[in-house]
Amino acid sequence: MPRGRIVLGIESSCDETGAGIVSDGRLLAHVVASSMDEHARFGGVVPEIAARAHLHAFNPVVKEALEQAGLRLSDVDAVAVTTGPGLSGALQVGLAGAKSLAYAAGVPLYGVHHLAGHVAADTLEHGPLPDPCMVLIVSGGHTSLLLVRDLVRDPILHLGDTIDDAAGECFDKAARVFGLPYPGGPAIDRAAQGGNPCAVAFPRPLIGAEDDPYAFSFSGLKTAAARWAEQHRQRGEELPLADGAASLQEAIADVLTRKALAACREYGVRALVAVGGVAANSRVRALAEERCASAGVALRVPPLTLCTDNGAMIAAVGDLLVRADAPPAQLDVSIDPSAPLHYAALHPVDTRSATSRAA
Repeated sequence: MPRGRIVLGIESSCDETGAGIVSDGRLLAHVVASSMDEHARFGGVVPEIAARAHLHAFNPVVKEALEQAGLRLSDVDAVAVTTGPGLSGALQVGLAGAKSLAYAAGVPLYGVHHLAGHVAADTLEHGPLPDPCMVLIVSGGHTSLLLVRDLVRDPILHLGDTIDDAAGECFDKAARVFGLPYPGGPAIDRAAQGGNPCAVAFPRPLIGAEDDPYAFSFSGLKTAAARWAEQHRQRGEELPLADGAASLQEAIADVLTRKALAACREYGVRALVAVGGVAANSRVRALAEERCASAGVALRVPPLTLCTDNGAMIAAVGDLLVRADAPPAQLDVSIDPSAPLHYAALHPVDTRSATSRAA
């Protein structure tokens, strides 16, 4: 039986340098080097620091991934790399490295959309995506609701995005005013344990918005959390941190899951896939499970290690593209830090067939 084609994936859009290896939907290697500790004292990601960290981590991460899979570079059949969206300098490092690897190995290069990678991450745990499925992407920089059919061949229907802060950004900024460390999501999740999620009446932004029902907004919620903390401090009171964290977490989970389930109902979709770093939040997961069960919607969430940025998810998209005989990118392909999400790859497999299928 012939072996499946082996795809090396590279991710460097923010503060994680990731390399993953996938073959026929099977994860063979998954290595991530994070520069998060270097950013923590600044309370957020510093682009220049991230780019330098990618430069230092790129070769060791790729080498470790190949060793983990028991492979050499000459065994790789294709290289996939994030071309956007993300931090410009960080993306440049990953793309330059991926081009070098593809050229040295004499294999095709695929430019992959970062958000499509998050979607594909779930296939490494649960197999092919249901067709169709609703996808909720929640991370530090993105909060999006997508209707996905065939991830590689069909256009992705973008139902809604955040109009200001993403959910993860709200966690980070609220954590800072609560006196918690960066990154804020895990810190608030820990602080919320034992807290009362109904203690603080934080707002549910854009719930019931008729003109753009699947848009998200977390800037006002972040401001409400800051005012709540400030009021307690002005009165000389100790911050009831567990209650505040639990209430903030509940508000975010409520908005995310309510809009996702409403989209499932409107479009007649029976499967919801929740991906991205915020999908690792315990309350987001629990409320999604509860509401999906009540609505008769199947919920799929990748393992925690595949929720945050990683090269395995990019390799997963590359693997799908290779198996679909998608045309590779040229070696002069460039990054797009604000790339819109229409297709998983830089170029669709077959625009005419994709259009007709979507219709």
